[in-house]
Parts: sequence; structure tokens; C-alpha cells
Amino acid sequence: MSVFFDVHGLSFLDCGPYSFSLERGQCLGISGPSGVGKTQLFRALSDLIPSTGEVLVNGVSKAQLAAPRWRSQVTMLPTDSVWWYDEVGAHFTSPESLAYLQEMSPQLGLSEQIADWQVSQLSTGEKQRLALLRSLQIRPDILLLDEPTSALDVHNTQLVETLLLRLKNKEQLTLLWVSHDQSQLARVSDRILYMAKDKMTSVAPGVGD
Repeated sequence: MSVFFDVHGLSFLDCGPYSFSLERGQCLGISGPSGVGKTQLFRALSDLIPSTGEVLVNGVSKAQLAAPRWRSQVTMLPTDSVWWYDEVGAHFTSPESLAYLQEMSPQLGLSEQIADWQVSQLSTGEKQRLALLRSLQIRPDILLLDEPTSALDVHNTQLVETLLLRLKNKEQLTLLWVSHDQSQLARVSDRILYMAKDKMTSVAPGVGD
């Protein structure tokens, strides 16, 4: 298979340069100590902070596209989600996206009526799962997952992993997954990179932070 997501000499802040590539439908796990810059790596990949080097999706460079279009293809799911409106459904702005929310919510252990709920009534874990659905409903090519199950119990973590791996395998969604949980990375990743300030190295599953 050919390379789908290609990163060459990416540097940002005081981190890098980093180079790696993925085929379409792969999951790359990223491990590393707290504070090394994993979140900032995702911000650089999704054009949220300045960086140097080159990032390409299917041969098209980040530099060739306006930032909003790039971010619709390379979408970052942060650990802590941001909500602008009082009701959940207001964040799903079309009939299609609301239908997607209703269809997919039960797969993550959420109510089919959650669109009518107030954001202020949501638990941290509910917000985390809804933020995932909010990212998925725009149909990105690549999803950058920054500790996507950090607020979830074992059961709901399993639901999230199952959904994402199904989308990876059936719809060829490409994933980059940051986690401090090495057992999770071993479950979900095709390969794992360990991130230091100036390089990334391949590691075997189970090699910790």
C-alpha cells in the first residue's frame, strides 16, 4: 500500500524534527513522557500552531490548503473539549449531523435523546464521548486522538475503542492516538512511536512512558 499521511522534518516550539508516515486505515500510537510535546505535535499537524517541515495527506501538502479545509481533513480531538452553546444538539449543525448523533450515541453508551440535553448537565465522560462524535461527523481523513478515553471507565473505554477500530477497518479512517496507557496502545495501534524532544523511535508494545 502507498503512503497516505506523510510527515517530513516537522518542528515546532522547541520540539523536532520529526518524520513518520502512515498508510490509509492505520493507527499510529504515540507514547512519551508528560510535557514532551505530544499535544503540541497534534496542534502542529492540524495547523493550529506555527511549524516548519512538511505534512502531506495523499500527496497534498498542508501549505497548499487553507487552514479550515486542512482541519476538516486532519482533525484534532483534544483531551478537554470546548462547548459553545447550551444544548448538545446545537453543536451538530445540520440535519445529517443530528441524525448521525442520534444513530451513533447508543454505540458509545449515550442516550438517543442526548441532543436535547444541556451541556451543563453532562459529565466529563459524556462530554468526551460527544466530542468524539462531533469530530467524526465531519468525516475527517485523519483523526488525532489526544487521550480520548482519559475520563472514561473500562466499559466506556471499550466502547470507544471498538467504534474507532471499526471505522478504521471498515471506512479506512486513519488514526494517531496519544495515550499514557500502554495496554491501550498495544490494543489499538498498528505500530507505536516513542516521542522525545528531538526524535521519535519505534517501540514494542508494552514499553512505557
